[in-house]
Amino acid sequence: MFAIADAVQPRYRALVLMAGFLGLRWGELIGLRRRDIDLDRRAVRVRQAVAELTNGQREIKAPKSEAGKRTVSIPEAILPDLRAHLEHFAEPGSEGRVFIGGKGATPRRNHFNRLWHQACERAGISGLRFHDLRHTGNTLAASTGASTCELMARMGHSTARAALIYQHASAERDRLIADSVSQLVSQARKAAAAPREEVSAQDWHVDGTGG
Repeated sequence: MFAIADAVQPRYRALVLMAGFLGLRWGELIGLRRRDIDLDRRAVRVRQAVAELTNGQREIKAPKSEAGKRTVSIPEAILPDLRAHLEHFAEPGSEGRVFIGGKGATPRRNHFNRLWHQACERAGISGLRFHDLRHTGNTLAASTGASTCELMARMGHSTARAALIYQHASAERDRLIADSVSQLVSQARKAAAAPREEVSAQDWHVDGTGG
């Protein structure tokens, strides 16, 4: 994620990092106001989202469900990036929009997608959609051992279905890691046993008992 964040325009660096590490949706990110971000408590409150309608108009509305209204903790690793963004790019005042374009407008998905593809190309990454960052963030959260309820709260889901999918993926990955560790242990044991076998064979011949 940092590779793409480094490659995208500085104005959108925090957008990429928040999508990846917090698992927020595009509309939730674009709907954020300064009052929703508390850097001292390392928290982001999701209270609304910007929806793009088929006629090109946009509307601000509440999340699809009550579960969508949530508070998500911010990883300390990206705090400096968020602080810099609020200082240089966000609108002033508690109601100021966190993410705005260079001309002061709320970013549109199709315009940002062009910037996204350019950033991916510069980072040497292909086939990655912006929404995939949310999946990455949820997978990272699941890999920490978070419970189903904890994942549901962080993801903003009212049912356990999605959380269980991420937990299953995390469990599968954990088994692969365990298998890899097992292989390393087996290789180390073989390497440690080989010299002893060679020495024993040498001793067998030196003392004359080996014929």
